[in-house]
Amino acid sequence: MNQTYYLLRNREIPDIDQMAVYRAHGGYEALAEALKQYQPEALVDLVKRSGLRGRGGAGFPTGVKWGFLPKDGRPRYLVVNSDEAEPGTFKDRELIEKNPHQLIEGMIISSYAIGATEAYVYCRGEFLYGSEQLKRAVKEAYEAGFLGSNILGSNFSLNLFVYRGAGAYICGEESALLESLEGRRGNPRLKPPFPAVAGLYGMPTIVNNVETIANVPQIVTHGAEWYTSMGTEKSPGLKIMSVSGKVNRPGNYEIPLATPLRTLIDEYAGGMQEGRTIKCIIPGGSSVPLLMPDQLDTPLDYESILQAGSMLGSGGCIVLDDTVCIVKASARLVKFYREESCGKCTPCREGTYWNADVLERIEAGEGSERDIDLLMDIADNINGKCFCPLGDASIGFLVSAIKHFRDEFEAHVREHRCPLGAKVYDTVNN
Repeated sequence: MNQTYYLLRNREIPDIDQMAVYRAHGGYEALAEALKQYQPEALVDLVKRSGLRGRGGAGFPTGVKWGFLPKDGRPRYLVVNSDEAEPGTFKDRELIEKNPHQLIEGMIISSYAIGATEAYVYCRGEFLYGSEQLKRAVKEAYEAGFLGSNILGSNFSLNLFVYRGAGAYICGEESALLESLEGRRGNPRLKPPFPAVAGLYGMPTIVNNVETIANVPQIVTHGAEWYTSMGTEKSPGLKIMSVSGKVNRPGNYEIPLATPLRTLIDEYAGGMQEGRTIKCIIPGGSSVPLLMPDQLDTPLDYESILQAGSMLGSGGCIVLDDTVCIVKASARLVKFYREESCGKCTPCREGTYWNADVLERIEAGEGSERDIDLLMDIADNINGKCFCPLGDASIGFLVSAIKHFRDEFEAHVREHRCPLGAKVYDTVNN
């Protein structure tokens, strides 16, 4: 498709990860404008008026979040969450690997807006290349005078650090991320207090996603009205969707919010591979309920997806085709959450274990009719009863899979095998 790229403009501009190329195409001009034309409060208001919502999954209004910081004179921090571990989501990885200066410029502007003099990027442990790209870009930014003391001759100073985690899904949760950043085990904290009040080192802290902060230079450059001209009143702007599955062109796509799901799959991702049909779609990463083929005209915005029975989440659109065994897919995803549970609370620790155990039994052809109801009962004992969202994330797909494909679960029990011919679930290697 012919389109203008903003966050993914590395696709139009080769080598934009290099400082000279980034600057030649307008890089750091938004920072200069922000420092010269805006007071910090005016930047916060600009982001509020743009309607930018957090792109990490929750979709909370960014400017409103920034406004929660107490004005009590304590040091403030900005922390960028680059611990992208949601199955089906790979947008932040491209942003930090292919255009790291875009994120850094967004972090400097955002830090100026909220009054932070230290900022951190928390990278997923597996993102070795991405973290190296960021560290190189940070070094270049210091050398060019965009980081450090009195940036561009202003009174604003900022130090920026890149921290690489150890590879734990739980550290995508903001308070667990802060625990890890402080050198402790990545367990979620009890909230309240929220990070805006007591975050990193007990100080007021804003935690935002990579894609969220990458939007900030574009909003400064083009204005709040430009951003609200796309999407809907409640879900304005652009969203990067990661599309995977048996489509012709899997990858990341930058779309205006409210673009129909069908358009994303058929026009952006090139439609299904020859001979394949859609069985169901996970629209926002593996933690959200599935949508059915008759829901393909659902607009991809936060409210419409929620009304359709799922969530936009992190934007990981997984297209499952007619060859996929729903039972096996459920077993694989629940096993992931079992392995990634920090074990802090009983509903999640025990619930993910037992759901994985029951699903493995059904997939191996050793299940009973009672096991299907048992899965729903365990899910009910997890739902809304966990210390953090991981427990709820573990049942999003499973509950919707049983709702829409119960006959497939029953066939596994009745025939003692997968009716689609899928291999028996391997509890060791899968």
